[in-house]
Amino acid sequence: MRNPSFSSHLRRLTIALALMTVGACSTATKMVEKDGAGKRIDTTVIPNATPKSEPITIAGNKSPYEVFGKTYWVLPTSKGYKETGIASWYGRKFHGRLTSNGEVYNMYGMTAAHKSLPIPSYARVTNTDNGRSIVVRINDRGPFHDERVIDLSFVGAMKLGFADQGTTTVLVETIDTEEHPLSTIKAPLIPKVSPKPLAPASQVASNGNYLQVGAFSDVTLARQLQGKIQPLTSQPIVVRNQDNLFKLWIGPISDNIELLSLKALLKKTANLTAFSVSP
Repeated sequence: MRNPSFSSHLRRLTIALALMTVGACSTATKMVEKDGAGKRIDTTVIPNATPKSEPITIAGNKSPYEVFGKTYWVLPTSKGYKETGIASWYGRKFHGRLTSNGEVYNMYGMTAAHKSLPIPSYARVTNTDNGRSIVVRINDRGPFHDERVIDLSFVGAMKLGFADQGTTTVLVETIDTEEHPLSTIKAPLIPKVSPKPLAPASQVASNGNYLQVGAFSDVTLARQLQGKIQPLTSQPIVVRNQDNLFKLWIGPISDNIELLSLKALLKKTANLTAFSVSP
């Protein structure tokens, strides 16, 4: 006959082990952060990216670069690029985080990540299974899987009809705009530029906010910083003479998301702390 005290002890031990196992599984689940789909929306209201001439940014175009022990090179130009391969998508896990060039990732924007195309560049992506085609702006690096050629935004995958299955075979063809080879970003950070007239306070536009990145008593220092950050943005950069100081302003920027993105980019790439100002 079994000893009752032994049976009771055995039951308690069994329950304790079971609870430890459940806790361990729960902890392991929390430690693994998985990507996920976003809210389903009407994709017909999301237009394709509009190709336009943009300067190659310093951020996101380091070449060569290394990820997971493997070395990658950025192409000197996007012109003529054409490749067939596997496309994947990324969504909720990365939504709101910074892309490789310092912009804010929006899983409902027509953007994509690529391992070697210059940032930014534009590409037409065609799902070879159903013939659907979209145009995206490449502003990020990835996907770092050998068999995959492009990582689309979640909405891009929805428009191509493969968001539920995760991957599909696509044809990627770059769209030629005015070329800005990578060699242009290797110029000295303080290039020789012709002096531009100072912007009086009365001539500063008011349709948006500005980012102030510096205030100097010497206009030469303001001009030097102006030349240093010029490759980082397509926004106007003005030196404003105010209160016996030469203030460096970027803008006007009417889109608050763009303003925050540029602020983060300046901090990340040039270690500059900018703040929003109104004219």
